[in-house]
Parts: sequence; structure tokens; C-alpha cells
Amino acid sequence: MSDLDSLQSQILTAVAAAADEAALDAVRVAALGKKGSLSAELATLGKLPPEERKSRGAAINQVKDAVTAALSERREVLAAAALDARLARETLDVTLPLREAPTDAGRIHPLSQVMDELTAIFADMGFAIAEGPDIETDDYNFTRLNFPEGHPAREMHDTFFFNPKEDGSRLLLRTHTSPVQVRTMLTQKPPIRVICPGRTYRKDSDQTHTPMFHQVEGLVIDKGSHLGHLKWILAEFCKAFFEVDNVNMRFRPSFFPFTEPSLEVDIQCRRARDEIRFGEGEDWLEILGCGMVHPNVLRACDLDPDVYQGFAWGMGIDRIAMLKYGMPDLRQLFEGDARWLTHYGFKPLDIPTLAGGLSS
Repeated sequence: MSDLDSLQSQILTAVAAAADEAALDAVRVAALGKKGSLSAELATLGKLPPEERKSRGAAINQVKDAVTAALSERREVLAAAALDARLARETLDVTLPLREAPTDAGRIHPLSQVMDELTAIFADMGFAIAEGPDIETDDYNFTRLNFPEGHPAREMHDTFFFNPKEDGSRLLLRTHTSPVQVRTMLTQKPPIRVICPGRTYRKDSDQTHTPMFHQVEGLVIDKGSHLGHLKWILAEFCKAFFEVDNVNMRFRPSFFPFTEPSLEVDIQCRRARDEIRFGEGEDWLEILGCGMVHPNVLRACDLDPDVYQGFAWGMGIDRIAMLKYGMPDLRQLFEGDARWLTHYGFKPLDIPTLAGGLSS
């Protein structure tokens, strides 16, 4: 066996033994690179006689062609093996269930959903939404709403007051959304039909009270507004919100500084274990307060009580959310427990509409 035959046999053996493409490339460089074994053979041709150079060069090129062909064939084999290994390593089981999409995993907080429900109901009745600041003046929160000096609601044990200013006046965290009604009457001319949802603050904390809670109040000011209109609005709201065909309501005399006469409203219900059903039963549950706007409030808001009259009502959003969706503890609404929110929350695309259903 000639030296070229021996060299070809060594190179082809190395090509066949290459375990991966990196090892194969090392064999290629060792054989065909600038300092490779075949390149070294080609470098010796210049020292040979012309006749011998011709035959020797042809033999070397023949070995080079054989090595190149073997390298190409082995590369295809190794590439196919690498692809098979990758496919086996990255196998995807298409029978597995899909991961939950963000729109399915996320939840809208029940309070946000109930606010949307309130908006949908009252917007259908022609009401606009009015908003105001959480930090209020004593004038808007109490004085213009006919709270007399020395009223218990003005005391520190019930209201969050800020430190007094240099002139002795104090700002406070609003105890109800009624200041929004005052601001609306001072800036808009009648007729006025607004609801005022928002956060309110009082020093109270137990199973049914929290220091920060949510209220929605309604206000109608016009020349011919009366209690009959108020009763109809509240009845239609309760039917739509609790999604029942009929509700029986009971109006009881009460007292609020900003309304006269003042009424508390009970709704007929049936209590069964931990569930309350509305529109049936023989029990009653108080849900809101209301009344005709006091003439003193109208005067304080630059409206003539001999020309205009109106009515207002207010209810706790947290409370009616608990009643509708069976939540036992008000404090859980503010704890931020993801498990609780997954159970009681709503999917992002569950937008309340009167046509499609409020909580469908």
C-alpha cells in the first residue's frame, strides 16, 4: 500500500469515527487545512520532476476528492442525527390542555363590577355621573348640608380631620359623597340628575364596617320633583340590580340633616341559611336612606326652594355588593387575597349591560 493510500485510509477512518459536526470539522481541518496532511502532500509537488509531478498531483487530487465526498456524506448523517435528537428533546405533547389566557386568569374586583352595574342602570334612566375630591372642607361636608354646630358627625370620634390651618379651619376626609351633590348644585343649573359614586371615610371597623368604604348617592333637582318619582327610581333600580321581576319596598320615617322628610328604605327578602333572596319571603332588610332635599341645603347651594325642589338617596356600594353576591365579611373586600378574588371576581370581558345582563 502506497503512502497516499495509507493516508486516505487514515482520514476516512477519522471521518467515519467523528461523533458530531464539531469533531468532523476538526478532521477536515487536519486533512484539508493550510497545515493539513493533504495540503502538505500538495506542497511537495514543486520539488518533483515534471513527469512525476503530474502523476503525483493526480493521485493526491483523487485522495482529496474521496475525502471531500466522505466529509460531505458524514456531515449529512450527523446533521440528520442532530435533528432527530433535537426533535426528541423538544417534543410537544399537543394533547395537554392550553395554559389559561390572561383574559381568563385575571379578575375584575366585585366593587369595580358593581360600580359598572350601577352606572349601567342609572345611565339608562338618564343620570350623569358626578365626582369630587376625597379631601373636603368642613363647609362642603357639613355646613352646606345643614349639619348644625356640635352635631356628633363633626366630632373627632367619627370623622378623620387633618391638622388645623393657621386660620383654624380644618380639611377632612369626606364622610359621605354628599359634598359632590353640593358641588354639582353650585356649578350646574337645574334640572339636575346625577349619581355620585366614590370612596368615603369614617372611624369604624368591624364585620360590616371599614374605615374606608364606598357609597353611591343620587340627586334630582327640578321644579316638579316629588317622592313618587323617588320611589319609582329606587324600585326600578332594585329590580334591575338584584335581577328580580318584582320588589316590595317599605319606606320608614327617619332623620337626616340634609333631607326633609327623611326616609329609610327596606326591601322584602327571604333569608335561607347564608343566602338572602329578594322579591320574596316575609322578612325585611334596610338598604338605603333617602328623602326630599332640605330647603336649607338648596339655599346654601344658591337655589331658591320656592322654585326648585328635589330628592336624594344614598347607599353603601360595599353593602349591596355583599348582599347580591353573598359575601359574608366586608373586610375581605379590601384584603387583596388572590384566592378570594378568583372566587368572587369577574372576568374582564363581563361588561354589565341591561340588555345582556348585569352579572351574566
